[in-house]
Amino acid sequence: MLLRGKESRPSSEGRMLSRKGRPLGPEAVLELLEASVVHREGALLALSKPTDLPVLGHPGELSLTALLPALRRRLGLPAELHVVKAPARECSGLVLLSACHRVTEQLQRSFTAARRRGQFPVTYSAVTVRVPAEAEGEIRVGLCWQQKGDTAVVVAVPSPGHRSVSRREVKSTLTRYRLLGAAGGCALLQLQPRTAFPQQLQVHLTLLMCPALGDHKHASRVGTVLGEPFLLPPQETTTPRTQVLDAELMSRLQLSPHHRLPLHLHLQQLMLPHTVLCAPPPPHFLRTLRLLGLPSPPLPPH
Repeated sequence: MLLRGKESRPSSEGRMLSRKGRPLGPEAVLELLEASVVHREGALLALSKPTDLPVLGHPGELSLTALLPALRRRLGLPAELHVVKAPARECSGLVLLSACHRVTEQLQRSFTAARRRGQFPVTYSAVTVRVPAEAEGEIRVGLCWQQKGDTAVVVAVPSPGHRSVSRREVKSTLTRYRLLGAAGGCALLQLQPRTAFPQQLQVHLTLLMCPALGDHKHASRVGTVLGEPFLLPPQETTTPRTQVLDAELMSRLQLSPHHRLPLHLHLQQLMLPHTVLCAPPPPHFLRTLRLLGLPSPPLPPH
């Protein structure tokens, strides 16, 4: 789930790693990370990453990986930390870190084994614009990278050929979704990806005609005619642009016309062999739920 180098760098506009419009420095971000630790046991450490902190950054850019040595010292950990699992930069949520390569390999094998058994060890929460027609279901589609001018974009391949999949030109992907609540034309969804591909959840939600709130890359593919949504071809919407929301929704969210929302996609839960890790959504996500009258995502009992 790490970002790929070919992915275009998002605009700095609307980032959550800022305070009063000014970007946070390394020390302030370290304080955020230290305060967001949700689990610490043996070689494992889990914390909740803020929106727009990349795991691997560009040269000279603030990133989680670059901050790990300083975070280890602040927490008094004896060994070097490395990333086991983490959401993409535009997402918030659980980051699983390990100070032992053997433990890392065991966990990665356990995630793979769980998926092969038909389990869904990773759970996201998302706020979407529009409500899916069915309360639960699965989204199955091939995904691949395509070069569109100077930008590489993720596009859907509805019926990928066996050869393209075997050559790894296209990856077959699957996400299970469940409706947790609906209000004001928006929905709170639980998303459980069986596979991992960059921007998989955003593309799957777009194909469901319910793009994630704050998705400025794929939401423009969903158009509306006489109130009915339809899907535009990807070649017509290759340039990422600020998501367009209707006036009523903007009013409910108390947004100005030029406000750029962060992505409302949060890695909330990881199932490990002997425990379940959870992280509540960040403040901007919870505020949106409150303003829309949506319920908070359920957390499993301790």
